[in-house]
Amino acid sequence: MTIREKMHSCKLYVATDEDIMKEQTACLELQYDYNMTRPCESEKRRELLEKMFAEIGEGCYIEPPLHANWGGHHVHFGKNVYANFNLTMVDDTHIYVGDFTKFGPNVVLATAGHPILPSLRELGTQYNAPITIGKCCWLGAGVVVLPGVSIGDNTVVGAGSVVTKDLPANVIAVGNPCRVIREIGERDREYYYRGLKIEEL
Repeated sequence: MTIREKMHSCKLYVATDEDIMKEQTACLELQYDYNMTRPCESEKRRELLEKMFAEIGEGCYIEPPLHANWGGHHVHFGKNVYANFNLTMVDDTHIYVGDFTKFGPNVVLATAGHPILPSLRELGTQYNAPITIGKCCWLGAGVVVLPGVSIGDNTVVGAGSVVTKDLPANVIAVGNPCRVIREIGERDREYYYRGLKIEEL
């Protein structure tokens, strides 16, 4: 099995292969260019994202700075995804994000992990497990999603949560470790925040 195959199969590997590092550096150069764009350069940003990401749908907006191990090379965004400042993606393997999902500032999506055994860490080994986030989700400020986690459609994850296990669709989940506190229900059709009622837009 090649190193590239190991990267995407949850196998242990050493991430210092010369060819891998050369490819990764080229990706990081594009990310640097993206982060140096001016606010008025929306067309340039779009062109760079199309080069950087594995897939990026129409209407996506990512506030610089963006931080990603591979500059988005293994990231698949649907349409109309919004990411606030300091989105960090440890994209050593694939990250999938559905349409209309939103990320608050300082969200971390981490696909990579390191073994518990110290002697293996001394060798510089790691493993990667993909992250999947459904459509129309909202991850609040400072949420951390760990390797191998899936989050279902429409789910809201409260600010500061650490998501260690899969979350189903249509729920609100908070905490460290993150856990479901309730389903999205009828009250949410009437109130958008505490006692504030939804009015016609």
